[in-house]
Amino acid sequence: MSERRSPPLPARLGRIGRAVVGVASYGVPVKAAKQIGLKVLGWVLLVVGIAAIPLPGPGAMIILASMFVLATQYEWADRRLDRVKLWALEGAADSVKTWPRIFVSLLGVVWLVGFGTYWGTQPPSPGWWPLPESLWLPGGWWTAGTLIASGFVALGLLVYSFVKLRGKDFSQHKRRLKQREQQVARESERADS
Repeated sequence: MSERRSPPLPARLGRIGRAVVGVASYGVPVKAAKQIGLKVLGWVLLVVGIAAIPLPGPGAMIILASMFVLATQYEWADRRLDRVKLWALEGAADSVKTWPRIFVSLLGVVWLVGFGTYWGTQPPSPGWWPLPESLWLPGGWWTAGTLIASGFVALGLLVYSFVKLRGKDFSQHKRRLKQREQQVARESERADS
């Protein structure tokens, strides 16, 4: 009894599939594309995080996410990852330390979602608007959607900070970080001598 065999993988994939499998089997272009993609993602997250620093909490957490990505590609980012992690987590914990801070953060979330909804409805431009009406709240629901999504991301980070970080003491983390930095400095001195 003979087994029925399916055609080899490249024959089943077609011309485009064979090209993808051919590139993937060599590994070099796929590895280079992955490295470029991670670097671009890391740098974009870093720029967005820096732009979001004035907001309570999310800017630092986005910078932390960017450092996690960049640490896979750059040694300098890997060396600074622990310090950035401590800074971001302390900032997130600080943003939920008191009820007034939590309330202000929640007002920011409501404002973002509310303004995004207002933006999406495309209200007419007010009488004081000096520019053409086409420049009043441009982008429609695409822009509104990003505002609303930002509000939900901020809400998620706020809930995470409240549940996981509120009232947490970071002194032990600071001691461990200082010990690690001293150890790296000693190793660096030994390597130089």
